Amino acid sequence: MSENRYQRTYPISWDQLHRDAKALAWRLLDKDFFKGIIAVTRGGLVPAAIIARELDIRLVDTICVSSYDWQNQKGEVKLLKGIEGDGQGWLIVDDLVDTGRTGKLIRELLPKAHFACVYAKPAGRPLVDTFITEVSQDTWILFPWDAESQFVQPLAGKRQG
Repeated sequence: MSENRYQRTYPISWDQLHRDAKALAWRLLDKDFFKGIIAVTRGGLVPAAIIARELDIRLVDTICVSSYDWQNQKGEVKLLKGIEGDGQGWLIVDDLVDTGRTGKLIRELLPKAHFACVYAKPAGRPLVDTFITEVSQDTWILFPWDAESQFVQPLAGKRQG
């Protein structure tokens, strides 16, 4: 896939991520009792920690996959560490479902788990049970762990003239 597939950038601050993950916890509060959370590494680790706190869940595990390298997708989704069982009673948490390639693998491995993401794009949205914010498929979400603050020149200084 080409880097040109991203026409927009949607920067997420730490505060916004925390608010959105907490909103996801609110949506999950009325669901069936979860015996634990499975965070999808790496992006699901931070939202999973927030949701674990809000839902008072102390049992947290990970499913480890590799599918992205910056804005380029690798050829295949690699399972680095799985989870035993079919997912019954577990809550899967990820930051984003994008094309659905990772989500499809996770659904195949844990079909009975409840799959929740903070952000969802149209191609992957059908794979998740609960999400908070939908963004367009051509948007690159810039998570706070992928960015740092720096000086930006004022618009007036960028004028050609």
